[in-house]
Amino acid sequence: MRILVVEDEKKVADMIARGLKAEGYAVDVALDGQSGWDMANGCEYDLVVLDLMLPRLSGAEILGRIRRKNQQVPILILTARDATDEKVRNFEAGADDYLTKPFAFAELQVRVKALLRRAPANRASVLRVADLEVDRFCQQVRRGGKKIDLTAKEYALLEYLATHPGRVFSRTMIIEHVWDQSFEGLTNIVDVYVRHLRGKVDDPFPTKLIRTVRGMGYYLSEEADK
Repeated sequence: MRILVVEDEKKVADMIARGLKAEGYAVDVALDGQSGWDMANGCEYDLVVLDLMLPRLSGAEILGRIRRKNQQVPILILTARDATDEKVRNFEAGADDYLTKPFAFAELQVRVKALLRRAPANRASVLRVADLEVDRFCQQVRRGGKKIDLTAKEYALLEYLATHPGRVFSRTMIIEHVWDQSFEGLTNIVDVYVRHLRGKVDDPFPTKLIRTVRGMGYYLSEEADK
C-alpha cells in the first residue's frame, strides 16, 4: 500500500515516513501544500496523512480538492489545533480521522491501520487471482491454502499486480508505486524482484500466474500470455 504524507515540519515528516516504511508501506513525502496536491492529484494513494498548516497551499484546500476528485481515499488530518469547531469543519469537509500534535508514532500507526481496515466496500481487503489470496491488511499471502512468506518489497509488488489482474504494468509504473524513490535507468531491479516472486508464488505450483509482456512489463493472470 502507498501512503502520501503532506507535512512541512521535516523532522515530523521524516519520523512518520520512517515508521510507516518499517511497517512495509511505500511512502511519499511532500513538504509543502502545492507539492502535496500535485502528488495527490497525479498518483493513486491508499491513504493520505495531511497537515493543515502548510506553506503555498493550505491543508484545508488540499482536503477539499482531494474530496472533489476522490471520495474514497482515507485522509488523516494532523494539526496543532484541537478546537472542537475546527475538527467538525474538517470532518464535514471529508476528513476521516484527526490527530493532534504532538503525538506518538504508535498512535498514528493504530489510526492508519484502522483507516485502511475501514476501506470502502468496493476496495477488497482480500485480492484473489485463481488460488492466490493477498490479504491487504494482514499483509499475508496464501496460494492453495498454503502461506507464502514474502519480503516487504516482494509483498508490495505482488499486491500491486493483484489490484488489477490482467492489466499490464510497466517497470516504470511498478518502480513509482512500490519503491520510494526514482530508479531511473535501473528498472531492471523490477526484473530481479519478479524472479524472486516467481520462485515463491509460481515455481512450486503447476499453474503460473505472473506473466511477462516482452518490452512492456508484467501482469497477473491465470490465462495464457498476451
